[in-house]
Amino acid sequence: MELREARTAYAERAWQRAYDAFDAAESEAPLDAEDYHRFAVCAHLLARLADYFAIRERSYKSLLDRGEPLAAAEAALWVGIQKVVQGDVAEGGGWIARASRIVAEDGTDSRAAGFLTVARALEVAMGGDPEEAARITGECVQAARRHGSQEYVALSLHQQGMFLVAAGRTDEGLACLDEAMLCVAAGECSAMVEGIIYCNVIEACWSIYELTRAQQWTAAMTQWAAAQPELCNFTGECKVRRAELKQLNGRWPEALDELEGVTPSEADRWVAGKAATVRGNLDRMVGRYDSAEEQFRLASRFGEDPQPGLALLRLSRGSVQAAAAMARRSLAETRQPGRRIQTLAAATEILLAVGEIDAAEAAADELQGIATVNRSRLVVALGQHARAAVCLARGAAAEALPLLREALGTWVRAHTPYDEARTRALLADACRALGDRESAEREMDAARAIFEELGALPDLTRLTETDEVLSPRELEVLKRLATGATNRAIAEQLVLSERTVDRHVSNIFGKLGVTSRAAATAYAFDRQLV
Repeated sequence: MELREARTAYAERAWQRAYDAFDAAESEAPLDAEDYHRFAVCAHLLARLADYFAIRERSYKSLLDRGEPLAAAEAALWVGIQKVVQGDVAEGGGWIARASRIVAEDGTDSRAAGFLTVARALEVAMGGDPEEAARITGECVQAARRHGSQEYVALSLHQQGMFLVAAGRTDEGLACLDEAMLCVAAGECSAMVEGIIYCNVIEACWSIYELTRAQQWTAAMTQWAAAQPELCNFTGECKVRRAELKQLNGRWPEALDELEGVTPSEADRWVAGKAATVRGNLDRMVGRYDSAEEQFRLASRFGEDPQPGLALLRLSRGSVQAAAAMARRSLAETRQPGRRIQTLAAATEILLAVGEIDAAEAAADELQGIATVNRSRLVVALGQHARAAVCLARGAAAEALPLLREALGTWVRAHTPYDEARTRALLADACRALGDRESAEREMDAARAIFEELGALPDLTRLTETDEVLSPRELEVLKRLATGATNRAIAEQLVLSERTVDRHVSNIFGKLGVTSRAAATAYAFDRQLV
């Protein structure tokens, strides 16, 4: 009776009712392999991860005792893979070793043997070889198809797609991810696997700025979650993904509203860390610097690297050398594709602010190289913006203009107003450097209007010209800056610390309403300040 109720509730996706019924049924007699799997799925979807592992472990022991070693191996693999993904490599590896031993003793071409391949691929990927991991996962896809397991086909396909994307084989990777999502749409997977695939596919799309797919799958995941009122797992990630998209589209208050429903928790460290990072960047962009500091601290606590947002916060607060040190460190260690793109874009801006034009150019070159490989229109625009900023710093405003025009068109079509305004500000600098003051003012006015509508007060302040005049010391710094001298050279000439010169340059930019050294130089010559 209880088992029939459990299966009915499971089919209806009434997870708490199904969990309670499976719990009652197991107290009367051990479940079979499929019912143990369903029971564990309920625990996972209710975010009862300790119970999830306990159910899988009981399943493993019960199935071994009943002479079903391959089913027991699959239960062990679910435990092992989940623990490895959560960072518990030692215990997870132990469970995977148990499954491997059983599969080896069996020696047949079993479904468990194919599933074991996923664990092997994860290990290879964590060792830094996504290309080989993708090849291995391809074997798992074929094994799952041989055994008629559509759930394992979908699980393997989405893993293969993620590894291919990480290896730079973007088109092949996206094709695998799309096929995995077809399996989800066809109802061929358990709800737990559906949630796993939704989350990982969206993450992979974000990693290469494939935002059309990210938006489509986020909308689909939102509907999927809404249809399951008792769902507890995956809902936090869904909120974070919606917040990221709303931030990108300039709907900042709505993005914060999404994040209000995400409570910092040790139970889901990724979601907590990611939510804090998004909040921190939103706070930074509207000028709530103390709140941004706290959010980035929280992100770090939950294992999420707050860069490059924290480095950009340091830049906004005038700690230019600290920002540069963070940017250099991030460049040295960041390898994940999406994070690398963000790091390179921020590093270009920060390194230009400290006068390290060659290093900034190297970052811009790498960013454009990534754009050539993954061909995302947004990454191309980021690369064009970065390259144009370097051109302006070198006094090559004419080279910057076509890059900025193309990038601006991309931001306008993608409805990403913050990036649009930043690019318009650089366009104004380029036009001013070429003597076209009317066009410069038009672009600057458009940038100001966007920043004002968004509430991006720091950017608005930097663009708004004031009646402030430069102090005598700032005038001395500007005179030398206009000769092309680096901040370090200016510090030596004026017998100041480099950090003091950094602060003076930042103040000069703010007072003159410019965003680059080339524009500050043009402004100075135009007004005969030097």
